[in-house]
Amino acid sequence: MEQATAQQQSVNIVTEVPGPKSVELAKRSAAALPDALSLVHPIYVDHAHGATVTDVDGNTFIDWIGGVGVMNVGHTHEAVTAAIIAQAQKFTHTDYTIVPYETYVRLCERLNASVPISGHVKTSLFNTGAETVENAVKISRVATGKSGVVCFSGAFHGRSLMAMTLTSKVHPYRAGFGPYAPEVYRAPYANPFDFDGDAEAASASALAELKKMTKTHFAAEDIACVIVEPVQGEGGFIVPPTSFLQGLRDFCDEHGAILVFDEVQSGMGRTGTLWATEQLGVEPDLILSAKSIAAGMVLSAVIGKAEVLDKVPDSGIGGTYPGNPIACEAAHAVLDAWEDGLLDRAKLVGERMKDAFDALAAEDDGIGESRGLGSMRALEFSKPGTRLPDPARVDAVQAHAQQHGLLMHKAGTGGNIIRVLVPLVITDAQLEESLTILRNAIEATRA
Repeated sequence: MEQATAQQQSVNIVTEVPGPKSVELAKRSAAALPDALSLVHPIYVDHAHGATVTDVDGNTFIDWIGGVGVMNVGHTHEAVTAAIIAQAQKFTHTDYTIVPYETYVRLCERLNASVPISGHVKTSLFNTGAETVENAVKISRVATGKSGVVCFSGAFHGRSLMAMTLTSKVHPYRAGFGPYAPEVYRAPYANPFDFDGDAEAASASALAELKKMTKTHFAAEDIACVIVEPVQGEGGFIVPPTSFLQGLRDFCDEHGAILVFDEVQSGMGRTGTLWATEQLGVEPDLILSAKSIAAGMVLSAVIGKAEVLDKVPDSGIGGTYPGNPIACEAAHAVLDAWEDGLLDRAKLVGERMKDAFDALAAEDDGIGESRGLGSMRALEFSKPGTRLPDPARVDAVQAHAQQHGLLMHKAGTGGNIIRVLVPLVITDAQLEESLTILRNAIEATRA
């Protein structure tokens, strides 16, 4: 067990991990919940703040998962918490389209102004990332009068019917849940790692395959939308070359399709700008947001060109809960945090993690690549001398880190990528502490 020291100001492991209280709760969970709801880290949280979580046994960990990209502004951010409490004391629900309220309108105005989309922009609020995907497809089909959808290898867009169909990873997200939604076509994503780091070769190959698919898989004129993550999340934090995204923009312009950027994971400051799109130089028609938009409150948004969104007939989109007033107020506090300087912190965290990850990759021939955009960083583990995924090494690194006070989560279709979604309020001391734990885990698991 590892006790806190002068250098380790946050991590404090006082029992076995998981501790006895967490073990007992895990037994109750196994009896009461479906087996499908397995636990990545079977430590039961008692409280959390900033970039740390403390479990029911009194163990404190540094959190690199952030609720899977939800806590970019940190756990129990004071302004977010205050906004939630204040709104809960006023009213908690009416359904905006039945009895509306100002905070919804003001949030949409702020989101409209924040995105790098030209012209008149509008926003519709929803609950989850998967809902934004479902609705983006609905909106695109109505706006274009077409039905086809192009998605990409390695994509993750959610687990509802259309979102699951668009998602690339078969196990555990798709297997056994068919039949899937029709008129969906999967094209290659431009992954430079597959081309020895040659980004332009990756782009040219992917775009050539997309063009070929218009001869063998679908008619280009039948495509309603192309939906793509500008930086892939679950797929492994893959940053494509700008030429690939520009090629998708050109494809949509040529064939009258809608270009949808899914920024559920890459948005809300994760990459050092509010939207990753801002750094990529390509303008989509729609941007999807969820996860960190409201710091754990249930909220998501489809933001985009008014001429597209306004094609939907009255009541064609919506629902009972979208734009809940408590979630809207939380989102205002999140946007305030970015405007008050947290984006600068996000950039700094990204720079320091990049330097550390690049150094780790240079030292270990089992790390195939260090990559990412801003603080959306990842290490891809491959069997030494090959490009074959090494998920066992990642599992070992993750387990070692957990035992020493760092919570991480893997990604990639091969389960061989460590991804970082740390709350961006992490302190310098916590960042160095957690990087030391990671380095030790990598060294301990090196063959």
